[in-house]
Amino acid sequence: MKEAIVTLFADYAFFIVFLHVLSAFVWVGGMIAIRGAVHPSLQHIEDPKVRIARTLEITQRLFMIVMPFIAVLIVTGGIMAVAMGFKGTSLYGMVHVKEAIWTIMTINYTLMFMKRNKAERLFVSGDMAGAKAVMAPIPDLMLPLNIALGIIALAVGVMLRGF
Repeated sequence: MKEAIVTLFADYAFFIVFLHVLSAFVWVGGMIAIRGAVHPSLQHIEDPKVRIARTLEITQRLFMIVMPFIAVLIVTGGIMAVAMGFKGTSLYGMVHVKEAIWTIMTINYTLMFMKRNKAERLFVSGDMAGAKAVMAPIPDLMLPLNIALGIIALAVGVMLRGF
């Protein structure tokens, strides 16, 4: 199996690395755009019902865009971890650090996804306060955590590529 992965990477290294980096940029960049530009703009909507509805729509769109990129990131990261031969080198521990970071981010993403869906159910049932309370940790804690972890993972990835 390892030999097949090494051969795959040797034949398609550019595409595998490109897809990996693109996936990270879409995921982390999307979160930065939502938190830094979209979320503050949403706060200017005076009608709370409209604000929550737009927030639910925007987060749904982001989560659906990001989902396939997370899968691509995991697959390409696994291929690179095996094929680049880090095992037995001084960088091997950093591979595990990066894997741990993306794993934490994926778990956090899943929790945000679940919170968003719960908030939508509450919103549809007319519980605006409940929907707002369920969504509150996403922009205030969960999204900033994933942004910070994503930036760290990108830096570790650059280090692992030998720069």
